[in-house]
Amino acid sequence: MQPATEADVELARITPGSQAGAKPVTATPVITLSPQQKAAIIVRLLSSEGMRLPLAELSEDQQTELTAQIGAMKLVDRDTLHAVVAEFCEALEAVGLTFPSGLDGALSLLDGQLSSAATSRLRRLALATADTDPWERITGLSTAVLLQVMTEESVEVAAVLLSKLSVPKAADLLGQLPGDRARRIAYAVSRTGNVAPETVQRIGIALAQQLDSLPARAFDTGPVERVGAILNQSPSATREDVLIGLEEEDQDFAEKVRKAIFTFTNIPKRIDTRDVPRILRNVDQQKLIVALAGATGEDVKAAEFILANMSQRMAASLREEMGTLGKLRAKDVEEAMAAVVTAIREMEAAGELTLLAEEEDETQG
Repeated sequence: MQPATEADVELARITPGSQAGAKPVTATPVITLSPQQKAAIIVRLLSSEGMRLPLAELSEDQQTELTAQIGAMKLVDRDTLHAVVAEFCEALEAVGLTFPSGLDGALSLLDGQLSSAATSRLRRLALATADTDPWERITGLSTAVLLQVMTEESVEVAAVLLSKLSVPKAADLLGQLPGDRARRIAYAVSRTGNVAPETVQRIGIALAQQLDSLPARAFDTGPVERVGAILNQSPSATREDVLIGLEEEDQDFAEKVRKAIFTFTNIPKRIDTRDVPRILRNVDQQKLIVALAGATGEDVKAAEFILANMSQRMAASLREEMGTLGKLRAKDVEEAMAAVVTAIREMEAAGELTLLAEEEDETQG
């Protein structure tokens, strides 16, 4: 008996060249079966058990060949079935490690570990292979990137892209487009019914190549976000001096930075009241007491907001401890408030809470 290959085991690579018109298998020793016939037996067996196999991941030629092989076979005796299953199980048990198929699979495996330049080059190479589906990558891109494509491409291309996305993601994108543009793209979707699969594939390849040709960015975030993050961690006096200087140089940029900054003062406007208890669980209690006790000016509103949105018993306990602290150093208060802000930022980055947008501030108030 020939040893089972990885192709036999995974049913993912059926050896090309088998004859679709193979003679029906009846009481035939397993040693005479081809890898294609063994694969057909395993697929038939697993399907009879109600398992849905990812056969769509095979190439069209492989899917056609497997289907033809299944159609050509009639009966398989019990001994042959047992022998094929035993060989299949032995091969599975012998597998110690599997690798992703092709460059696309390798890039997914190494996602985030390669340089931007290397990733871009490898993606271009992957697109040159016939078995690569460009839509797998395109549909996984961020909403911001896809929105740019939907805005700049023709309505016909945008309609194809919209049709390839999941319904929630497509709805989100459509809602961010100007009304007239959204209506035209939605109407163009109605004309995609007769678009050939080859055309959709070519559009996907063209879009992927266009996205991969964009120059790699040296920074993961934009200048507004970077300056805002730096000023978030700066002392309040330094932060205000820098912002005043930015306003003198570029008022529009300064305004964007102000909106990107999140400080202790912003807590009442940007934090949902329901999130306060969860935030406090991530803040050292002693730091929290110092931050609340040292609040002055606009920060007093933030301190009262926090105290008002916790249990009365806990608020009373904290107020009692705050009253025993005496005079606090400004540096200690700044550090304590920064600890509260850092906890909020970390929760936001982890997807555990969402900061309220500026537009929502007025409606909440």
